[in-house]
Amino acid sequence: MMIAIIDYKMGNLRSVQNALSRLGATFEVTADAATIRRADHVLLPGVGNCAEAMHNLRESGLIPVIKQLRQPVLGICVGLQVMCRDSEEGAANGQLTTCMNIFDAHVRRFPDSAEFKVPHMGWNTLGNLEKKLFDGIHSGDSVYYVHSYYPTLCPDTIATTRHGLMFSAALKYEQFYATQFHPEKSGDVGERILKNFISL
Repeated sequence: MMIAIIDYKMGNLRSVQNALSRLGATFEVTADAATIRRADHVLLPGVGNCAEAMHNLRESGLIPVIKQLRQPVLGICVGLQVMCRDSEEGAANGQLTTCMNIFDAHVRRFPDSAEFKVPHMGWNTLGNLEKKLFDGIHSGDSVYYVHSYYPTLCPDTIATTRHGLMFSAALKYEQFYATQFHPEKSGDVGERILKNFISL
């Protein structure tokens, strides 16, 4: 089994590669459409700016490739956000950044608050879990976050976290899965989530 890690110049590839290596998984970092299409599983990781990520995906021609995939796909952090409807990040002249519209969620910026810092950084707990991706994971288990923008709650939500407000910690639509947190940095819990994804 081969996992394609999509390289669209948004960083975070090394930690994902290290996590998959620890699991003994076979993977390839690639921006080649044919390689991505024939992979058994596909990972779309990313850190940074959602608008920049969408620009890179458009430039690479990978948006239609990703949307047409039929194998299990897992987006991580910005990889989740680009699969939502739109994002406030990088919005210009009142126009939101248009995303891939796979998930029925919008990406919004956390409101500034003295109590709840932005960015939301560090460990936080999961709740309202649906199984498959979260098999063996329990409400109250903690995962690692680094983000200033969050996906809203929607019918595709399969896990939640609260940071001042409740947001989608993970999303699922058909064979597309995504986590706002970083499973590759989330210890044993994150490792179990990656194992569950690989077993889909």
